[in-house]
Amino acid sequence: MAVGKEIRGKIKSVENTKKITKAMEMVAASKMRKAQERMRAARPYSDKIRNIASNLAAANPEYTHPFLIKKDKSKTVGIIVVTTDKGLCGGLNTNALRLVTSKLREVEGQGNKIEAVAIGNKGLGFLNRIGARVVSHAVQIGDTPHLDKLIGPVKVLLDAYQEGKLDAVYLVYTKFINTMKQEPVLEQLLPLASDRLQADKGNHSWDYLYEPDPATVIDELLVRYVEALIYQAVAENLASEQSARMVAMKSASDNAGNVIGELKLIYNKTRQAAITKELSEIVAGAAAV
Repeated sequence: MAVGKEIRGKIKSVENTKKITKAMEMVAASKMRKAQERMRAARPYSDKIRNIASNLAAANPEYTHPFLIKKDKSKTVGIIVVTTDKGLCGGLNTNALRLVTSKLREVEGQGNKIEAVAIGNKGLGFLNRIGARVVSHAVQIGDTPHLDKLIGPVKVLLDAYQEGKLDAVYLVYTKFINTMKQEPVLEQLLPLASDRLQADKGNHSWDYLYEPDPATVIDELLVRYVEALIYQAVAENLASEQSARMVAMKSASDNAGNVIGELKLIYNKTRQAAITKELSEIVAGAAAV
């Protein structure tokens, strides 16, 4: 029964794998709820700061922040790539990195250079493998993103854009739609698009008292607005990661169950064939005697 023993070993191995994937599925489900709550909690702040920034910009048309000015002289483009630190989350990172690859080819095809910031281990490893110029990175973010850890690496690109060293800055992340669907997104972060930064439409007018002056207030507010966009992108990516991991681990557990069923069927057939063979030999021996 050497074959039967080998099949029993395979069944035991797959059962152990199923226990691990089932545990990981339950852990991801628990983390997913917390990540979704954190993501939804960040949305009102992002919307409110966008409204205030748009109203301030509309109330002071004589001043234009550098983040709103389109540039096309440096021939260099920045890109912020938000991915996960860990794997086992299906095609989440692959789909986002496919967008990054497409954008890199487009930019290089126009004769421009790329400077990248990686948020997450998977994105950093990918950018290093393809030889992209990574100016800064943030890894091991954990389950709870902190803005002070994120804004340091990203500030390298923001400062470079203000100084005129970059023509544009793009942001790539995975947007959370629902538990079963996550969508990779590539959007322009700088210059701030006019459709994202629009004043509220209404019959009222906005009047502000500034301390110390309008330019300083608008400068600080627009920087906070860009930081809010980046934080929101990371929060969306974390929620997408846990959802994708839960679905992937559930699929792995289901597949393991199917494999175990097939192996048990093969084992039973093999065992029955061995018993039948032994009985045939005994009957043949008795008949010969």
